[in-house]
Amino acid sequence: MDFLYMLFPVSGVKTYIFIPPLVALVVSFFTSMGGVSGAFLLLPFQMSFLNFTSPSVSSTNFLYNIVAIPSGVYRFIKEGRMAWPLTMVVIIGTLPGVFIGYYLRILYLPDPRAFKLFVGCVLLYIGIRLLYEVTGKAAAGKSKMKELEDKFKKRVEELKKDRQSRIAAGLPPEAIVKTKSFSLKKVEYTFWGETFSYSTPGMLMLAFIVGIIGGTYGIGGGAIIAPFCVTVFHLPVYTVAGAALMGTFLTSIAGVFFYSVIPANNGAINSPDWLLGFLFGIGGFIGMYFGARFQKFVPQKAIKLMLGALIIYVSLRYIIQFFT
Repeated sequence: MDFLYMLFPVSGVKTYIFIPPLVALVVSFFTSMGGVSGAFLLLPFQMSFLNFTSPSVSSTNFLYNIVAIPSGVYRFIKEGRMAWPLTMVVIIGTLPGVFIGYYLRILYLPDPRAFKLFVGCVLLYIGIRLLYEVTGKAAAGKSKMKELEDKFKKRVEELKKDRQSRIAAGLPPEAIVKTKSFSLKKVEYTFWGETFSYSTPGMLMLAFIVGIIGGTYGIGGGAIIAPFCVTVFHLPVYTVAGAALMGTFLTSIAGVFFYSVIPANNGAINSPDWLLGFLFGIGGFIGMYFGARFQKFVPQKAIKLMLGALIIYVSLRYIIQFFT
């Protein structure tokens, strides 16, 4: 199998050619169910296992998002689960943050240890909040979310029986995200007969902060904004996932542009390792397609547990590295 072992010139990575797409496929399948591309897990993988630590690792991660995300976004759009106003707010708020994040990474944080500590603390809080949400204490009084979950479970069982346990290609009209109102102050939409809302300025501010963090590390921001939408704004993860992925996709395009076009003062290589990023992206493309397709069959509690555990794992790695 030596002919499959290769050197990637830009990053200096040496590995088997099938490793990047395989890792990305597995990671993205599970993370895409919660509206996360998986880039936040692939970054530590590249740094710890592939020894890819230069600034171009951030832009390579962005490239992964660009190649991988469209398949997942396609599934959410096709099934009517794309919350377009939320997507627009996320994109508008995130783009300026990505630009600032680039300069933080290149000019002020060439050594990411200190900033990783900050990101680790933020992700730790989000992960703990997500896991708390699935406890009995947190679930008490959340009748609306419980009814929504029960509707999903009932409909999934009906689809399985009707199609003899084959994967359903679509969802009923009640499972379509429909915008009720969209203003500079507040956004309201309906899903499964229930109404959900959030503050437009609040979401913009969250997206801006997420853009800064995502621009610095090349994670797009879905790993942060999706849990916040669920835990802080109390939006169902079924409606958040598509918007988070779409926002991550567009901001990743901006990230690759910034890292490729704007030069660094210290002469470091900022542009992505195109071949490595493309291989990660191929695996992510397949994983996200099936992750978005299977999301409706996975209980919201399971998605929260999965996402919370992954985020806590990454956050602890970021925090521990600062003290070692």
